[in-house]
Amino acid sequence: MDLKSLILDIYDEENTQLLLAGIGELKHKYMANTDHSLALDEADVALITYADQFSSGNQSKLNLLHQVLNEYLGNAISVVHLLPFYPYTSDDGFAVSDFNAVREDIGGWADIEQLSKDYHLMFDAVINHMSSKSEWFLKYLSGDPLFKKFFVEEEGFRNLERVVRPRTSPLFHSYGNEGKKVWTTFSEDQVDLDYRNPRVSLAVIEVLLFYLSKGARLLRLDAIGFLWKADDTTCIHLPQTHALIKLMRKVSEELNYQTFFITETNVPHQENISYFGAGDEAHMVYNFTLPPLLAYSLLNEDTTKLVQWFGTLSLDHPGTCFFNFLASHDGVGLRPVQGILSDTEVETLTKSASANGGKISYRTSDGGKSSPYEINCNYLSLLKGEEARESLGFRRFLLAHAILLAMPGLPAIYFHSLFGSENDLKAMEEGKPNRAINREKFDYEAFKLRMQDKEGIPSKVLQRLKEYIQEKQQNRDFHPYASHELIKSQSGVFAFRRGEKTSTFFNLTLEPRSIELTTSGIDSITGQDVPQGSFQLPPLSFLWHKATDV
Repeated sequence: MDLKSLILDIYDEENTQLLLAGIGELKHKYMANTDHSLALDEADVALITYADQFSSGNQSKLNLLHQVLNEYLGNAISVVHLLPFYPYTSDDGFAVSDFNAVREDIGGWADIEQLSKDYHLMFDAVINHMSSKSEWFLKYLSGDPLFKKFFVEEEGFRNLERVVRPRTSPLFHSYGNEGKKVWTTFSEDQVDLDYRNPRVSLAVIEVLLFYLSKGARLLRLDAIGFLWKADDTTCIHLPQTHALIKLMRKVSEELNYQTFFITETNVPHQENISYFGAGDEAHMVYNFTLPPLLAYSLLNEDTTKLVQWFGTLSLDHPGTCFFNFLASHDGVGLRPVQGILSDTEVETLTKSASANGGKISYRTSDGGKSSPYEINCNYLSLLKGEEARESLGFRRFLLAHAILLAMPGLPAIYFHSLFGSENDLKAMEEGKPNRAINREKFDYEAFKLRMQDKEGIPSKVLQRLKEYIQEKQQNRDFHPYASHELIKSQSGVFAFRRGEKTSTFFNLTLEPRSIELTTSGIDSITGQDVPQGSFQLPPLSFLWHKATDV
């Protein structure tokens, strides 16, 4: 579909012409001199991290991060997802006050571009909202004609009873001397942009092109499902939102930026995968169901729900795949397992989190009822279970990441997972927001001392996960787009094929399980020969079996 047709799916003819003219001007400003395409393969693993993860005197925090990645990880990762590094006023970076700047306390664009020489960078596009203290919003409040209708005002809406909310805070807040009531999906400090105004779409498209010109190869569209608002609707996943994503992708392609667009929609699975469109929308979607469902399966030693869900996974369009992860800067979302886990089964997760110092965040669901929305807990801590058994949590955690790395799609590992962190209980004692429990920052020298302890959990986790990653990177069957197929196995075993030769088996129980191998092969981790026939999987262990007689 051409640009004009895409825009006409959103706006009328007059506004379409306005947007087309604006995009034409952007082409002259941002056209890439070369093809910026990015091809993923089995060697690709992403790291999710804050740009200011480390500090040491006056040294650039971005440079420190770069130094740590090169020193401890090297070729183990190829993609670095830099969480918002722009100036902000709240929400750990997600209330952006200036889309086009790097925070002065962490470095500058030169540091970002230097990092992009060693790693493919993924930027956050926090484009559903902006800080209430941003220049854009202040100009809007002052009556600047260029920013008229830039933010969603309450006026004109008659029925908002169906609006889906991820928070329990008020939908509108008042600002300025005139007391303008503006839509606030997430908080009072995060005011929603009004895409019904085509000038907003044009301004945001320019922001995205600016990011691409600064070295971004992947763009994470944060909270994108809430983008378009319409009266008497849910105001989530509306057709105009899907059309806007297609438009953003189309513009980047026409400017030679073959960028990967990744949608972040923490919602039930079927809603989430709708962002693949017909292969013309997102290149990847976050696999939000995996973290809670896998944790539940490990804690209960029950693979029934996990196996059923995996059997529904399909990728019908070339060039699309899942962005698989287990932990991130946010907590473990619970909406994606609606319809998969019952309320009682979800309690397994919330009780385990609470037993290990974790917190539970709530949202307002249909009818105004509060329900669990997110578990705020480090993934390693969560897997200790209600008994808080450290050794058990460690083994489950390693097994979970073996599954993550074998899943179809691109695996992404959160910094605190890769380096074996646990709940930051001090942050909770200090009264910080719930999500701070898994966002600890480090003094660089203290971090180095921590990693020198070879018997400590952080060092052991890093060593083992790097071993798994290295084996994954050498196996073509673990290509993000390689085929996948469920393998029928006994209860407690999760098994699936990847590509032409690799079968994977994971024992999620505390008892040995027998599996049946239809071909002889090798254990990809140990390199040992594994003959055809019955094979005994020890508790909480796995086998990546690569056939040798196919």
